[in-house]
Parts: sequence; structure tokens; C-alpha cells
Amino acid sequence: MKKVLVLAVGLLVLCVSGAVFGSEGVLDNLDIEVSGTLDFYSQYIWRGFALDTDPVIQPGFSLSKYGFTLSWWGSFDVDNNDSLNSDESDVIIDYTKEFDNFSLSLGHTYYDFPGTGSYSREFYAGFALPDFFLSPSLTYYHDYGDEDNGGGDGDYLVLDVSKSFTVVDDPEITLDLGAHLAYNNELFIAGEGGDCLFSAGLTIPLKENLTFSPSINYSVPFGDLEDTNDGNQKERFYAGFSLGYAF
Repeated sequence: MKKVLVLAVGLLVLCVSGAVFGSEGVLDNLDIEVSGTLDFYSQYIWRGFALDTDPVIQPGFSLSKYGFTLSWWGSFDVDNNDSLNSDESDVIIDYTKEFDNFSLSLGHTYYDFPGTGSYSREFYAGFALPDFFLSPSLTYYHDYGDEDNGGGDGDYLVLDVSKSFTVVDDPEITLDLGAHLAYNNELFIAGEGGDCLFSAGLTIPLKENLTFSPSINYSVPFGDLEDTNDGNQKERFYAGFSLGYAF
């Protein structure tokens, strides 16, 4: 029963937000950009942590104007084969300023974990070179959530790189490769560590404004994140797909 409900929620977010807010919807005259995703993954791996080893469905949508973006994102456990409760509902506010050769971002995320009554809060700042080789970006996150309420109370610094190659011209299908290297300073661990993530996938257009993106991913924790006396995480493969739309 939970599988059906979770899938229904995801489809509702994807379809209704597109129909209501899309190119012919109520926000058309306001020139507000609307985008959304509906993802399904075999596990939920976040910054090297296995938050759920069951399959998850993860819907989200965003509204953007004048460089500001307001987003909602959720993750819901499809099965209950492990003891982890990863249900999550996040609200993100972001401001990104585009310059000729780089961009700067500032934002805040409110994390809510309704199944546990826990929550956390996080500021971030990012710098990106989208037109440079491998499109590198560097982002610093500071979680200031109280640990007594489930907060992280730590820092996370991550370097992301990515590269896409066209493998089919018409319709254009791309091979998308990505990786990140991150440093974790007492974010949900007592010491210091980090993680590496490697991903490979495809972006396949299904129709105008709608894409299908399957991917495989490999997460590698290190330092205190993998220490059995601290983070106690391990290397994991996981796979899934993303449906994305934009208006």
C-alpha cells in the first residue's frame, strides 16, 4: 500500500505542478520558470551516508525568477526491508548570480524528517565555472542544526566536476559523467572524513521539456566517515533514473 501512495505523491507533484504552473499555467504571465523532477533510486545515499538501503522515490519542483529559486524536495521509502526511516521533506531558497565566465550562489535548506520528528538547517555558498573544462564547482555547507533535534552541526565542502558527450544527434542523447570529492568536518560524525562519488548516465529526451535520465553511481567514504567507531559507512553502488521537466 505504501508503494502505491508514494508513487501517487510523486506523480502528483510532477504532473500537477507542470499543468498548473507550466507554460500555459497560472504563472505564465509572471514569467516564472518552473522545473521539476521525479527520481527513483535503489538506495538513498547522501554525502557518503546510507540514509536508506531500500528503494526510494524522490519528487521535487522549483520556481525561479530574477536569480532566486524556491524549491521543495522530498524522499520517501518505497519498501520497509531495513530499519532506516529516510522520509524527508526539504525547502530550499537559493540566489544565483550569473557572470560572463562564472556564477556565485547563496542559499539555505530546511531539512525535515517527519518519520522521526528530527530536523536541521543549513546555509551554503557556491562558486561555479560552467564553461570551463569539466564545469567545476566548489560549494561550502554549514549545518547549524541542534544535534539534540537531529541537526548536523558541522561543515561540508565539496568539489564537483562533470562532462557530457553527445552519443546520438537526433534526438540528442548525451552520456553524462560526473564525480565529486568532499571533506566532512563533524557533520553527523565526531571527527573528520569525506566521500567520493562517481556517476555515469544518459539524458534522453522523451518529448518537449521532458527528459529521462538513468544512471549508476558509486559512493566511497573515507576517514572518520568509514570508521566503524564513528560514521560506520561503506562503499556502495546504487542506480536509478530521473524524470525531469522544465517550462
